[in-house]
Amino acid sequence: MIKIEKATINDAKLIAKIGCQTFLESHGNSASEVDVKNFVDKTYHEKAIVEEFKNKNVQYYIISVGSEIAGFTKIELNVASQWVKESAITKLDRLYLLEEFHGITLGVKLLNFIIETSKQHNQKGIWLAVWVENNKAIGFYTKNGFKVVGDYLFKISDTHSNPNHIMYLSF
Repeated sequence: MIKIEKATINDAKLIAKIGCQTFLESHGNSASEVDVKNFVDKTYHEKAIVEEFKNKNVQYYIISVGSEIAGFTKIELNVASQWVKESAITKLDRLYLLEEFHGITLGVKLLNFIIETSKQHNQKGIWLAVWVENNKAIGFYTKNGFKVVGDYLFKISDTHSNPNHIMYLSF
């Protein structure tokens, strides 16, 4: 049974752990080992996740299969993008599934949930950033209707940034 539940601040440690693991699985070779480690230590630390819960527009959801946690998503409502004309849009900040749960349509289920949640909050679309070398993710988003609308550099460290596509799905 697949279940998607809204996360609470009590889930911060779990989100940090999964975030660290999934980021390393998909981006671990995107920069030097030191840069990636420092980024992960800062971004996927329990205290950093707790801080994010203070923003009323940030919503985390956890997806599970039976009793196993498969991943999570983080969305932020009403985040404008310089690449999109609409202003009432959702930023899909993270859609992370543990590698062992890839290929069983959980990503589609979670994305459809995000779309419906965004629509319920009167959003006009969803935008996201994806590393240009993450072909699996780019293919997934393209297959689900997203279009590349811009590019930007995602800062991993003071000395390294990764090129990203900005992708958008209009409702």
